[in-house]
Amino acid sequence: MKAKLPEGYKPSSDEKFMNENQVMYFQNKLLNWKEEILRESKETLNHLQEDSQKEPDIADRASSETDWSLELRTRDRQRKLITKIDAAIERIRSGEYGFCEVTGEPINLERLDARPIAMMTLEAQEEHEQYEKVHRDN
Repeated sequence: MKAKLPEGYKPSSDEKFMNENQVMYFQNKLLNWKEEILRESKETLNHLQEDSQKEPDIADRASSETDWSLELRTRDRQRKLITKIDAAIERIRSGEYGFCEVTGEPINLERLDARPIAMMTLEAQEEHEQYEKVHRDN
């Protein structure tokens, strides 16, 4: 359920971190994002069902199948994104949202606004990616 925020509200570093308004703002942002993904997925499914008739021309059929394949890959990535959105919503419910899972420090509000599923500060994320890069090459 989406909470009501003051009109035009945007989180600010002048406020207490993860105060009630910030929590509502990010929860609404996550819920809206999830709804948008689900709506787009439903539209894709409807489109694929409508266009499932075989194209008479082999080149047209190949083009359509390529488009469908790309669309389905995109939807698969979005399905995985919904899992991350749900995890972020659960972190909001548990009071852990907005804090780095590695350091426990607050995640920058601009980072959260740009990537509301972020689980680490930018510094911790960069360290994590560097670690993975080094160990992936071995």
